[in-house]
Parts: sequence; C-alpha cells; structure tokens
Amino acid sequence: MSGIAKRSVSIRGHRTSISLEKPFLQELEAIARRQNMPLATLIAEVDENRSADNNLSSELRLHVLRDLKARLEETTGKA
Repeated sequence: MSGIAKRSVSIRGHRTSISLEKPFLQELEAIARRQNMPLATLIAEVDENRSADNNLSSELRLHVLRDLKARLEETTGKA
C-alpha cells in the first residue's frame, strides 16, 4: 500500500500543502522533469487552471491521469 506524501509549496507567494499518494507525487515530479520546470511551478500551473469545485490535491491526481492517458495515446494511438 502506498503511503501519503505531504508537501508544502509556495504558490504565487503563499504557502499551501498538498497530500498525495507517493506514486502520484513521483509521477508529478516526472512530469515536471519532462517539462523542464520545478515541481512548484507545475503545481502552480495546475492550481491556476483548476475548477473552484476541485481541491488542489484532487486536481493534481487528475493532471497525472490526463498526462498518462495522453502519453499512452501518443505511443499506441489509443486513449
């Protein structure tokens, strides 16, 4: 079972915390590396574009899912 990883990040000058399962955090870190940006910048972008209905941790999980689906579609031609 994967534990929960907690991180504090600064987004547009204020500190916030996220709680994600370790595999989601690891995948977010990989996405940030592929996009050549700090993890905090990626998190800030996701936060800026999220719906007010979703909390940040949930939106980060959805971002990971969308990224994985897009990369799978690129490699296999299937979503």
